[in-house]
Amino acid sequence: MSCGIALAAALLLADPSVALAAAQPVAVPGAPVSVASEPLFADIVSRASALKALAAGFTPDTVPAGWTEFRIRAMALADLDMQGHLILAERGTDGDLKCILRGIAEDIPVKLDAVETADSPAARATALSELTYLLNDNVEVVTAPPQPEA
Repeated sequence: MSCGIALAAALLLADPSVALAAAQPVAVPGAPVSVASEPLFADIVSRASALKALAAGFTPDTVPAGWTEFRIRAMALADLDMQGHLILAERGTDGDLKCILRGIAEDIPVKLDAVETADSPAARATALSELTYLLNDNVEVVTAPPQPEA
């Protein structure tokens, strides 16, 4: 064995991430893989969580202060959800998550409009509640363990 190969093997074995990877359970071929740690999907979770917290703090008396900025951020989240849908569609994986992300991307503008056009505090409270629920759902569907195709 050449010195270079021996040195590479020694360095590889000294890398703590190699030991960590070796301690992980063996991947089952064909098993669904979680996308939650991928940058795009982690960003979706982060943004949806932050928007949910803001939406939960809005009062239904009027269109909330800071609504324009909130709407811009929510529409950007909808765009990311659609991007996630398209990525999963291109991969041909995770049919449920793919479809749910598309649905959320399409529902966010509808829920935002409902808050803006509500004609009473009760109607706005309902619209805000539905928006908050949708944002929470956005977090939960991405972070849920993947399920095998049925």
